[in-house]
Amino acid sequence: MRSGLRSGQLAEAAGVNQQTLRYYERRGLVAEPDRTLGGHRLYPPETVTIVRVIKTAQRLGFTLDEVAELLSVGAHRHGRRPEAGLRARAQAKLAEVERKITDLSVIRETLREAVAAGCDDLVACAESPRCPLPFVELTSQAGC
Repeated sequence: MRSGLRSGQLAEAAGVNQQTLRYYERRGLVAEPDRTLGGHRLYPPETVTIVRVIKTAQRLGFTLDEVAELLSVGAHRHGRRPEAGLRARAQAKLAEVERKITDLSVIRETLREAVAAGCDDLVACAESPRCPLPFVELTSQAGC
């Protein structure tokens, strides 16, 4: 009998569900496993690490397409340093996250001002000079 992990065992060990495994397999993130004579999937034990890496990368903000590229770069580097490896992509993702944090900070402050101004009606607030929401700025930007 061949050795390996069945779908349920792998899913449990990696902390995902079996549908996630099949989705990763369809997307090419996880190699298609061998099968038993009965048709059950048998994944190599190192697939647990691959699935954990995928989930961690997703939690760090990488899309599945980006994860696929990172896995591909890592699998094909053959001792050479890839130009767009993890470090470069992590730096780009960090810059993206920092931009989002800046944007979210502006949104948070604007919403705090809206709450403090007592804005209960969106239209009435938009017509008020006290309104902290950037209606005028958004309207002028839309016309550009």
